[in-house]
Amino acid sequence: MAADVFEVEESVRFAHCDPAGIVYFPQYLVMLNILHERWFDEGLGVPYAHYIGVRRLGLPTVRLECDFTAITRQGERLRQRLEVAKLGRTSLELAVEFDSGGELRGRFRQVLVCTSLATHKSHPLPDDLRSAMTRFVRAA
Repeated sequence: MAADVFEVEESVRFAHCDPAGIVYFPQYLVMLNILHERWFDEGLGVPYAHYIGVRRLGLPTVRLECDFTAITRQGERLRQRLEVAKLGRTSLELAVEFDSGGELRGRFRQVLVCTSLATHKSHPLPDDLRSAMTRFVRAA
């Protein structure tokens, strides 16, 4: 069975762009972070604000690879697709692609580690979160 892909589409805003009118590369990272929050809220059914604020767990990035393959301009629509490439005991690796009109604009590989916000040490992914994530794990 194929893995689910979490997918959203967003408009590129003026605030995302540099004076040349194209997405300024750090804004892709802001979009990537928003995508994570939406994945928790909408795809996993685990409210991100609850995960951070009540459970006192974090999910910091410890590794990030970015390939920017084409420019994106204000007003274009960016389709953002997220899958889990690897799911470990305390960490996961995400595979994310952004495209517009079928043209790849960016590809990201990101390793996140579950941490306790009290100790800032790694912490096992909670069972309910791990269970929800399994449907997004790519088949080997």
